[in-house]
Amino acid sequence: MARRLVFTVLLLLVAGVAWLLALPAPDRSAGRIAGPARPPAAGPPQPGTKQILFGDLHVHTTFSIDALLYGTSLLSGEGSHPPADACDYARWCSAVDFFSINDHAEGLTPARWEETKRSIRQCNEVAGDAASPDLVAFLGFEWTQVGRTPETHYGHRNVIFRGLGDEEVAPRPITALPDGTTGRARAMGVARAVERLGRGVLGGAGEFLWLVSAMMEVPDCPRDVPPGELPADCRENAATPAELYARLSRFGSDVLLIPHGLAWGVHAPPGSSLDSLLAGQHDPAREPLLEIFSGHGNGEEFRDLPELATDAEGRRTCPAPTRDYLACCWQAGEIVRARCDDAPAAECEARVEEARQLALAAGKEATRTIPGAPLEAWLDCDQCRDCFKPAMNLRPRQTAQYSLVAARPAEDGAAPSSRLRYGFIASTDSHRARAATGFKQRDRVGTTDATGYPSERIEGLLAPWLVGRQENPLRAQAVPEEPPGIRGLLSVDREASFLYPGGAVAVHAAGRSRDAIFAALARRETYGTSGPRILLWFDLLNAPGGPAPMGSEVRLAEAPRFEVRAAGDRVQEPGCPEESLRALGPERLARLCRGECYRPGSAREPIVAIEVVRVRERRSEEEAPADLIEDPWRRFDCPADEEGCVVRFADDEYPTSGRPASYYVRVLQAPAPAINGATLRTTFDAEGRAVRVSPCLAGWRTPEGDDCLAPVQERAWSSPIFVDPP
Repeated sequence: MARRLVFTVLLLLVAGVAWLLALPAPDRSAGRIAGPARPPAAGPPQPGTKQILFGDLHVHTTFSIDALLYGTSLLSGEGSHPPADACDYARWCSAVDFFSINDHAEGLTPARWEETKRSIRQCNEVAGDAASPDLVAFLGFEWTQVGRTPETHYGHRNVIFRGLGDEEVAPRPITALPDGTTGRARAMGVARAVERLGRGVLGGAGEFLWLVSAMMEVPDCPRDVPPGELPADCRENAATPAELYARLSRFGSDVLLIPHGLAWGVHAPPGSSLDSLLAGQHDPAREPLLEIFSGHGNGEEFRDLPELATDAEGRRTCPAPTRDYLACCWQAGEIVRARCDDAPAAECEARVEEARQLALAAGKEATRTIPGAPLEAWLDCDQCRDCFKPAMNLRPRQTAQYSLVAARPAEDGAAPSSRLRYGFIASTDSHRARAATGFKQRDRVGTTDATGYPSERIEGLLAPWLVGRQENPLRAQAVPEEPPGIRGLLSVDREASFLYPGGAVAVHAAGRSRDAIFAALARRETYGTSGPRILLWFDLLNAPGGPAPMGSEVRLAEAPRFEVRAAGDRVQEPGCPEESLRALGPERLARLCRGECYRPGSAREPIVAIEVVRVRERRSEEEAPADLIEDPWRRFDCPADEEGCVVRFADDEYPTSGRPASYYVRVLQAPAPAINGATLRTTFDAEGRAVRVSPCLAGWRTPEGDDCLAPVQERAWSSPIFVDPP
């Protein structure tokens, strides 16, 4: 009887799955854009002058597979945010001048790419006069590459097109997936059956499973066909930046690639370095900018952290703690030591050393070597303790400051060296379709990408799959090598303390048009802020032919002379302006803007200091980067004046140095409370040792109303000015 019952249930299940698979997939559109154009804030600049415009060049919607997952109830999400939400938020909530949409290429099926193009075109159609629109929306996607080793890791790139016509943009997004990736995941085809089985129960999780199955139905493009002749309904893959450049080459100067998140240890293996780009993996014409800050942290500051400690034979070793740094491999040993109990001293030390070696081998997944250890047991290991809003597990040789040091001499000794000369921007990397969210430091759950489990029970059910099971509570264990997948997207807790309201990018543009903004980006006349709309000008006064703005490359024999002008952001008033309420209506305003908009008052935040960073180009591998990066090289305290701050300075040492130098400025506002301003909120003892952390988490662990505020100095970073000897 029992055997017959089991057979009947299995038969019904198979029949049900077959029926469910035959159902058509539900439509997932880009949504509808609300409202007309905003009233003009200002007229076009006078001929020969420029104006500062603010935007965000890194916005994801739930057309990105990770954003869709984070929007589910499984991770306390708030549901779907399609491309139309990105347009409406940029126009009516954050009131920026421009933004780009950059969903992950691998999740943009042919149908979703067409929907994205349609939505961005509609966003521009309602923007008013094309010569002076209220909002410019750029079309783009993200190429998301993650290498297993430092030598094969190149990081993420946002691809942004100048135009909007079919002939001006790629017919399909380009992924970093190896060919055959989705073919190896065909077993996930059951996702469609599960999705339809629980369509009314799973909610956003059902849509996530639908997207997984839809992705698997897109075949890889044939490798023997030129990019311009490929069919539109295939997935185009590029394994390296050089291959990506080649596949986009037909767009010439009408496409920009912007690296971002390079210093994030959550993706980059320990020891990763921008030097890997200097071997034919960098095109300065197509890649002039670097995202220095986002909602995932600050990638500006180089620190001489001992992540590359080696022994006399050149083998990697686990560095002992210092006042500035605690390695996770070392802390793995301390966690195991605390479990030694009555074990003989020699046995305990052997377990400790084993734990350190296993954690060292695990690289960025060191915490998985002891699955049973609570998050707090790892203290603040692998983190930068004195960085401003740092990225989690900072990779020092992937930072913006290191990019100014990096150079590779030409092999013949005569040709120019390979260099990385990026202009700087900031953006959000929002996965909730919200551009430039950093205008107010409130609503941590809505303005950052923080996600978490709604209950301890759900987290407990998922934990064994996420981090593994502890085979022996007294010892660490090896982490299995596996390709990136959904498990990594669900490991969200530790990163939540390193998520912030995002930054903003500013351009000095000759007008408000699409072409004027794109031209300013291409010539690196840009700067980034940590969120506030700080005004900043930085010029080389004695450049040949007249003053040269930030982003310029200049040959100069004499001492360079500079001028900096800066003014703080306008003090924000609570709530939203009436025009936003009229355009969106009360319900959409509450859900999309979450009741708060960019709403500047008449007063300005004070600028308290301007810091100058000088970086000299590296001539050989024997030169230590820390000796070439002077941060700050000069500091100027500013008077308490709402009109801002103006400073002038010169580098009298430059003429005799005989080497190129780059200069950029950092503008600091007065200290103010900021979300996750203290990251893990570490407590130190009298000797400077970390003894306790109080992480700011999402989901059930930290109350939604706790914004985890701590005082910081919000800031702006200019693009560098590069000065070369004649």
